Amino acid sequence: MKSQSIDRRAVLKGIAGTALALPALEAMGSEVAGQVPRRFCALYTANGMSLPKAEHKIDQWSWFPRQQQDGQFVFGESTKPLESFRNQLSFVGGLYHENGLKSDPHTCSDMWLTGAPLHDETRDSYNSVSLDQVVARHTKGHCRQPSLVLSIDAGVGFLSRTGTISYNHAGRPIPAENNPRQVFNRLFRADVGALNARRDQLRRQIKLVDAVLESAKSFDKQLGQTDRQTMQQYLASLDEVESRLAASEKWTDIPLKQQDYSHLDLDVSPEQDPASYYRTMFDLIALAFDADITRSIAFMLNREDGMGISDTFPLKLGLSRTHHNLSHAGDKAGQLEFAKYDRFLSEELAGFFKRLNSYQDSQGTVLDNTIVLYGSGASTTHQPRNLPTLIAGGTNMGLQHGVYHAEGKTRMANLQLSILQAMGIEQDTFADSQGTFTDSVFRS
Repeated sequence: MKSQSIDRRAVLKGIAGTALALPALEAMGSEVAGQVPRRFCALYTANGMSLPKAEHKIDQWSWFPRQQQDGQFVFGESTKPLESFRNQLSFVGGLYHENGLKSDPHTCSDMWLTGAPLHDETRDSYNSVSLDQVVARHTKGHCRQPSLVLSIDAGVGFLSRTGTISYNHAGRPIPAENNPRQVFNRLFRADVGALNARRDQLRRQIKLVDAVLESAKSFDKQLGQTDRQTMQQYLASLDEVESRLAASEKWTDIPLKQQDYSHLDLDVSPEQDPASYYRTMFDLIALAFDADITRSIAFMLNREDGMGISDTFPLKLGLSRTHHNLSHAGDKAGQLEFAKYDRFLSEELAGFFKRLNSYQDSQGTVLDNTIVLYGSGASTTHQPRNLPTLIAGGTNMGLQHGVYHAEGKTRMANLQLSILQAMGIEQDTFADSQGTFTDSVFRS
């Protein structure tokens, strides 16, 4: 029997008559079904990486490669767990944010994905849109959630001690989530009843905030600048959650991809077991990508300047100092321990890459169709130059790996613009970019 091809413009009628484009199906023909998702994942670790002083003679523990063999870079001890992914990742040195050289060094996580002029007191908004949210704007029509914003600590933190690396198009921080069970339920257990209940709660909260702001105006009792910013930030966060709910509603009649969740430990505590916590969060990211729930994810693994529970993770792993203290270590023992904590993070990252490689798209693995940006907003001890950066995945988007690009100095925004263009997002500039990063990984 001859099969009939389904129109690629086919739509389903969702809730309240909302028109919803069907996902790519084999019955639509190879041209449509072959269009695999293009995804982006930003992973941030605070306090820089260990780049030991030459006098200590422990170059083998440098996060950036310092040796070559047979024309290839040699993985150091702190990144050796990633060695099996050589053909799927690259190191990039010499990166910097132009505005990072002018700003308080503690704001490096605030600007990592934005490059905003945070030092400029005349600016209209605190920040500008982050890279993950630019991606989300272009991919949200194809998936259930525009983006997923995660952090070791929930919420947004505060000025220069941010708890999120994501900022909306108005430059306001997007609250991050950190509870594995809550993240799982939002992604994989949404239903109409729960969505409606959450929406009613949000509307009550929004009305309350609006009333406070209107009352201050009506009675000429203006809130102080800090309080007003806090209230507006809170209102923006509610709007963000409401937009997520609206996105979820459109997909409630379309079943999720069948997946195995049995390996997840949704009650894991970061205070008790940092490794298991990171593993669970990375597994949730991989599952979300595999099910095409979202195509843009940002995860803040650690916070700057000793903030939050993650600062104590080195102690829980048997090291002698906190993460922030290790980043300031000038002695050999301290710099070696700092590098050992970098190795711990590399082990978790390797597990994440392995999981992404285990999931198959119609063409290649999920990692082949995902660009992962991993790095920090400082090289070491709050230095805003030579930002430690690793790019992984995206080989089906033209990325070429197995290199360590260490030459010259390049604006981080140039690299970020190249990521957008590799994803098929037609954009000529991003932040303060002066062009694209066309060497090594991104080749024109």
